[in-house]
Amino acid sequence: MKKILMAAIALLTLTAAMQQKVTTIFIIGDSTAAKKDLSKGSPERGWGMALQCYFDEAFIRVDNHAVNGRSTKSFLDEGRWQKVVDKIQPGDYVIIQFGHNDAKKNDAKRHTDPGSTFDANLARFVNETRAKGGIPVIMNPVVRRNFTKNAARVNDDESLRNTSFKDGAKVKEGDVLKDTHGLYAVAPRNVADSLHVNFVDATKITHDLEQGLGVEGSKKLHMWYQPGEHPALPDGRQDNTHYNIYGAHQVAKLLADALCQEIPLLSKYRTDDNPCKMEQPK
Repeated sequence: MKKILMAAIALLTLTAAMQQKVTTIFIIGDSTAAKKDLSKGSPERGWGMALQCYFDEAFIRVDNHAVNGRSTKSFLDEGRWQKVVDKIQPGDYVIIQFGHNDAKKNDAKRHTDPGSTFDANLARFVNETRAKGGIPVIMNPVVRRNFTKNAARVNDDESLRNTSFKDGAKVKEGDVLKDTHGLYAVAPRNVADSLHVNFVDATKITHDLEQGLGVEGSKKLHMWYQPGEHPALPDGRQDNTHYNIYGAHQVAKLLADALCQEIPLLSKYRTDDNPCKMEQPK
């Protein structure tokens, strides 16, 4: 009788485990979150690549659709959003984070205006997520490492990959992090408020991280390498937008915590004990 009871309990446990739905967290956004080409050994990473490390993959699966250089407009126009919509199941989450490329005024294929087309695109992501039974989460953009004393001219972030260390060597820096996003960091909160959407203030979270580390310490988060410091970057680089492995993990960890605070249900799946953490620099 005891063996039969134990077998029955084991069967029920197995059945419950098999019936446990794995919830997906989709990410849509730009290069700060995106998957990267690792074939040439580059240390560049998007924070979305590291997010899985901070959630139990037996229950939470991160599906990162963020792509380098995309804005809300180009993500929609290229059909990338529809591919996500087709995959959303009831109870899944969709993290929506744009702004870096929507601000490119000279690029008609990407530019949107905060308070107008930018907000409308964010609202479309929200409404179409909800129509599929998904749960939208809006994040405003992560900050650039901008300690310049004067207002920095924001170039195309994607062009930074074609620069060397010496290309940025003459930049003079102060002690205070300066904003580069303006209303593109404000509009996502406004949309979230108006549509009653979960919101994570990624701008403030990453501002506090960068400012707390200071002018020199914050370089460790980014693709900031002296010539010869990394084998994949023989000429070095000064890239204050994109994260390296260490930076992506630091940001992903903070955003995971913020997600759990905003959506307490996710807290039970929060973990720091995931095999993909082995990618972090020792």
